[in-house]
Amino acid sequence: MPLTANDPSRKSWLNVNKDSDFPIQNIPFGVFITKDDVVTIGTRIGDHAIDLGALQQLNYFEGIELTDDMFMQDTLNDFISDGKKTWRLVRNRIAELFDVNNTTLQNNEDHKAVVIFNIEDVEMQLPVLIGDYTDFYSSREHATNVGVMFRDPENALLPNWLHLPVGYHGRSSTIVPSGIPVHRPNGQTLPNGETQPVFGPSKLVDFELEMAFITTDANIMGESIPVEEAEEHIFGMVLFNDWSARDIQKWEYVPLGPFLAKNFASSVSPWIVTLDALEPFRTKGPSQNEPQPLEYLRQEGAHAFDIKLQVAIEPEGEVETVVSNSNFKYMYWSMAQQLAHHTVNGCRVNSGDLMGSGTISGPTPDSFGSMLELSWGGKNPIKMNDGSERKFINDNDTVIMRGYCQNDNVRIGFGEVCSKLLPPFTKK
Repeated sequence: MPLTANDPSRKSWLNVNKDSDFPIQNIPFGVFITKDDVVTIGTRIGDHAIDLGALQQLNYFEGIELTDDMFMQDTLNDFISDGKKTWRLVRNRIAELFDVNNTTLQNNEDHKAVVIFNIEDVEMQLPVLIGDYTDFYSSREHATNVGVMFRDPENALLPNWLHLPVGYHGRSSTIVPSGIPVHRPNGQTLPNGETQPVFGPSKLVDFELEMAFITTDANIMGESIPVEEAEEHIFGMVLFNDWSARDIQKWEYVPLGPFLAKNFASSVSPWIVTLDALEPFRTKGPSQNEPQPLEYLRQEGAHAFDIKLQVAIEPEGEVETVVSNSNFKYMYWSMAQQLAHHTVNGCRVNSGDLMGSGTISGPTPDSFGSMLELSWGGKNPIKMNDGSERKFINDNDTVIMRGYCQNDNVRIGFGEVCSKLLPPFTKK
């Protein structure tokens, strides 16, 4: 089926700034509450939120097989379950409707009044009901940096790392959309030089620059997904701040890995950008020849995406300071390899499952994806624009992550995931 929504020459009759993350070629999907307290599935063009539930009620999706309430729900799970053919038909139809040469909706003031909102007038929600969440550990640079810091530099990567996408099964109950503040977690830590743990707030709260992909219903229990088919089961991607409490993690992670240090919060950007929209930005990932992966993980061609990523820290009442500029293309293991490995044992994957990439670090110090690396465990504090310093994240700091792709024809972006770190929770 042709991908007409991606036509780089297409213009919209809605006003779109040239540096917008959301031109008519993007057409991401999300869930929002309107100023009339209606929850709806929508898309975005420029600074306009578009109510897809209203469009469906007005018969603008006529000819596309959709359940009657497809876009009048509070999650995207059912739409995602319909599969890639439906996603593509809907994106193509939206692109046609908002094309500058199409006057059907453009000249209908009554319809526009109930379909189009200013982005400032809607409240973004978590776009999917996340049943399961897996976090991978797929940046070679990040894994190497952590290995150098905490183990023998000569053996920074553990023996399995170059043979499989390392990951762990996390929790979905505290994954929140951009704008929802996060509390500093309490837990056990082992102070330096001590033999007995203490309880209290984490002193080393960190961000982790990640991206995540959202799956459709991919398989039945016992069935594996071949690596060459895996991308057919990936709906799209979001920015992902996978918060981490480094001091809690250091004490608790042996022998089973992350627990309380990771499950207190993760923050996602609210608009899911489809893999179809990202198609023009495919690129080759790092070489995997030494060693070559096992047969079920081998890939040919371009399966990485050139997504520019940025992290900024904004102290309360001050201007932000950009602390990292990285890129998703640095990831050693691709999304397809992650999903193929995830299911090779027959693990079932459902619509709305979320898979975190793991911290994305590049080859240079200014491209590292966590404060753990940027400050090298606190030894090299980062200077803020207000004159203060950061080893890790302070209370009332806001962490802002942004991401976009750009070529000579079009810019496709994710907006941002923006989260404030509050002091530990206390009951009023």
